[in-house]
Amino acid sequence: MPYMTNTDLPGSLRKALPGHAQDIYRAAFNNAYLQYGADHEATAHRVAWAAVKRRYVQRATGNWVERKGCAPCA
Repeated sequence: MPYMTNTDLPGSLRKALPGHAQDIYRAAFNNAYLQYGADHEATAHRVAWAAVKRRYVQRATGNWVERKGCAPCA
């Protein structure tokens, strides 16, 4: 099901990702969910994670931080 706000995201996601990364995840998930349909919810989650990973990287500490030097980040 599409997520209306970041507070609708799973708690583990809200805890792990910074606010902007949550926005990216939610938007990508919602678009993929609408495109592929409810039968492909797992695919929508994979698409959303891929979108987050284009802009953010997970450090060894487990924290997600914005990538430096990427074109969309500038």
